Amino acid sequence: MCLSIPSQVIEVDEESSIAVVDMMGVKRQVHSHLMTDPLAVGDYVLIHIGFIMDKIDKEEAERNLAQYQKLIDSFDSKEQEKC
Repeated sequence: MCLSIPSQVIEVDEESSIAVVDMMGVKRQVHSHLMTDPLAVGDYVLIHIGFIMDKIDKEEAERNLAQYQKLIDSFDSKEQEKC
């Protein structure tokens, strides 16, 4: 099973088909060769093995990101309890 964290496009280089995305604070370059729709700064996308697979709407992305953050916070609090 693969999980794809919604990532926000922060730069687009159409010539090289490379985009820079922000994935929960981590910035990385990804390929946009597989996208048929144009990308724009601010779009939310799903990535698989370094390739943008699909765009998703902002509301869905924000809901998913909130759930991921709850999960991270839950792990963090359990780790603090062990100390």
